[in-house]
Amino acid sequence: MNVAPLPVIRLKPNANARALRRGYPWVYSNELVLDRRTKALAPGTVALLEDNERTPLGLVGFNGASKIAGRMLDRDIEAVIGRDWLAARLARALALRETLFATPFYRLVHAEADGLPGVIIDRFGDTAVVQANAAWADVLIDDLAAALAEVAGIANVLKNAGSRGRALEGLDAVDAVLLGAAPEAPVPVEMNGAIYMADLTGGQKTGLFYDQRPNHAFAARLAPGRRVLDVFSHVGGFALASLAGGAVSALAVDGSAPALALAEEGASRMGADDRFATRQGDAFEVLTALAEEEDRYGLVICDPPAFAPSKPALEAGLRAYERVARLSAGLVEEGGYLVLCSCSHAADLGAFTGACLRGIGRAGRRAQLVNTGFAGPDHPLLPQLAESGYLKALVFRL
Repeated sequence: MNVAPLPVIRLKPNANARALRRGYPWVYSNELVLDRRTKALAPGTVALLEDNERTPLGLVGFNGASKIAGRMLDRDIEAVIGRDWLAARLARALALRETLFATPFYRLVHAEADGLPGVIIDRFGDTAVVQANAAWADVLIDDLAAALAEVAGIANVLKNAGSRGRALEGLDAVDAVLLGAAPEAPVPVEMNGAIYMADLTGGQKTGLFYDQRPNHAFAARLAPGRRVLDVFSHVGGFALASLAGGAVSALAVDGSAPALALAEEGASRMGADDRFATRQGDAFEVLTALAEEEDRYGLVICDPPAFAPSKPALEAGLRAYERVARLSAGLVEEGGYLVLCSCSHAADLGAFTGACLRGIGRAGRRAQLVNTGFAGPDHPLLPQLAESGYLKALVFRL
């Protein structure tokens, strides 16, 4: 039993209580009765959610300052949301990852799909990087760090506060060490035979993108004997996997000099630096320049940031994906392969595929779609939440 009665928040009569009962995890602010008492609740308060007939639906993390005002934490209204509860959720998440992976390098918690709404945790051996992108988790972040140490034996817990989600929740943008110490150097991570250098304190997001692991592996199968171009490469993503797979050379393009330096270090540790080169610059400008140089590659990959991070940005985002497809398709040799990726949840698979095919067609090329990839199994989907299935990777033979 909860030691004190929780505050109650209530749905409006026209709110979709049925979806919540069937597993949808979010309650929008315009679905709630936001009276003076409810508006006075501190962001991150755990509250009892009721429908308009006062029937309990579950416990939610409440944030009246967010468009997503309630995030479903537990259907059991007797649950106590604290360290023990967090430890139980983490143990369940850990069991899946330990089944899937032989070494402790993976996404340990994928937000709503792992029952911890808004929480992202990437694991790098004995260090974890946490993004608490919801107010309830930010309030409990010290308990979360302690539970990580207890359940997974994590020695170092870092808070990464640079996400768009935290800004939307009205949370601070201050990184911190919650437990132990931050690593003094980038952490080497082996995936698909390649070595990636993850900067856990100064890199993008949590330092490495684990979600592309299976798509890196598929691309690597196409790489033997081919020249590879990896655009929006970050710390070497597809390029290093392709080198591990037998590519004769790989060129990594990115706007970030520090990211490319990490890619170079990874190639060196793999003993592949003689086959690896980098080119810093705006991706669209580099693609245009390579076309003017009449360069051709057997495998070209473009894995850009989210061009359509929200529905209002969808139309412009699809135009950007079409442009990437058009510019990159012309660089693929006859019979070669083009991998086009999107991490925009607002652009569903059909819309993204359409944009890619328009771009390939405008480049005067014809394509076979040979593989459609998604995020790895350490990024599970919550079926009721389309946003949890954001990553698409299309492999075309031109």
